[in-house]
Formats: sequence, C-alpha cells, structure tokens
Amino acid sequence: MRSFYAIKGIDLQKYCGIAIVALTVFVYAGYASAQTILTISAAASLKETLAETEATYTRSHAKIKFANNYGSSGTLLAQIDQGAPIDVFLSAASKPMDELSAKGLLASGTRLNLLRNSLVLIAPIGSTLHDFQGLTDRTVHIIALGDPASVPAGQYGRQTLSALHLIDKINAKLVLGKDVRQVLTYVETGNADAGLVYATDARISKKIRIVSIAPESSHDPIIYPVAVIKGSRNEQAARDFVQYLSSPVAQSIFLKYGFTSYRP
Repeated sequence: MRSFYAIKGIDLQKYCGIAIVALTVFVYAGYASAQTILTISAAASLKETLAETEATYTRSHAKIKFANNYGSSGTLLAQIDQGAPIDVFLSAASKPMDELSAKGLLASGTRLNLLRNSLVLIAPIGSTLHDFQGLTDRTVHIIALGDPASVPAGQYGRQTLSALHLIDKINAKLVLGKDVRQVLTYVETGNADAGLVYATDARISKKIRIVSIAPESSHDPIIYPVAVIKGSRNEQAARDFVQYLSSPVAQSIFLKYGFTSYRP
C-alpha cells in the first residue's frame, strides 16, 4: 500500500524533512546576518572605558555586538601577527601599531591617534611614600612595573626611572607584571610597596593613592592609537566603530575616565 505521504509520486515525508532543514538553515543564517560581532583587542587600561563606549554605541547600532580581548599591547600585537581573527586593535603605545603597519596588517586609512594618558607612581593607602626619590628608601622593598618587553606602561615606567636616575638604585626591587592591571593589583593587595600605572588605572581603585605624576619629559608621549586590522571579516562595521571612537559622544566617555583627547 502506498504511503500516506506519497502523493502523485512525491514522498511528502522526505520533502517536509528537507524543507524543515532548509528553513532551520535559513532562520539561522538570517539571525547570524542580523548580528555583526566585532572582535576588539584592546590595552588592559581601556577595559572599563571601552565597555561603556560600546554600550553607548549599541544603543544606536542594535545589530552590532562586541567580543573584547584585553591584555598588554605587546601580547595583543603578537596575537594579531600570528593570525588571530581581530577586527579592531586599540594599543596603549604607537610602537605595536607601527609594527603592524610595517607588516601591512592594518586596513588602509583606518589608523587614528585616539587618546593620551599620564603615568603615575602609586602606593597602598597607608604608605608614607611621598615622591619618586622615596623609592630608594629601605622601607620600600618591592616596586611593581609592567614588563617592558610587552607592556607599554612598563616601557614608559622604565624610561621615567632612568630619566630620574633611579633605575640602577632600585632595579633589584622591581617585580614585573604581565599588564598594567596586574601591577595595580600588586599594589592594591600590598604585594608591592609601590607601582607605576596609568593615571586612568589609579582612578578606578580606592585601595591605592597617587604619590606623584611622572614628568611628561621623562618618557615618550603616551598615545593610544586605534586601527582596523586588514582582513577583518566585518571591515565596514569596524571602520564605522573606529570613526565613532573619535566622536564627541565617545570622547566624553574617555574624558570621564581620565583620558585626554589626542591633539598633535
């Protein structure tokens, strides 16, 4: 006896199964196309600021979602260089961006100097440290610094300590952090008697105090560049977001967290 589903030579059961699979694929594809996920690699010092900036952006760009990857700029550079699928890179220094540019890994015309920051000496709340020269005191046993090999804040910090003729005197006291937020944590927890971080990092903590601001002349300018990575699967969306970061709305968020706008 013919199957109930076989009408005029058509196996409707098989046909309906294929249709359901096709509909599922169609619905999934439609959902995927409705959502664009931008993968952002950003310096650890941008964590809170970038999260708020993205939240503001998605209010008017509901189809955009973000996947953030935070770390030291040098580590993020290495990941991108090795082929990590990144759409946008925000660095805490020009050098990592220069290296990507030299290798042809930046999308044409997207690099933009976005922000500036300051470097500060911090200590736990109860510390009696009062200036950079105090780092040589016997009461200061451990000084936290970002690893200069990959952390821009560590590079700026080492430049500052050298300019102030302190590096040789305190070199044995240095403990290196994987990024600027680890340095902050060392000081917050009392595992370090002092540390060098960005002013914006110091502002988010109630467990430390700013001892002194590093003279601008003691280190390279602290500039945060941003660019779209060449080969991004969402290049136009990435370009639009990078442009938004320099808008008055986005800049006001950065300023609230203590950054300053970049000006040549």
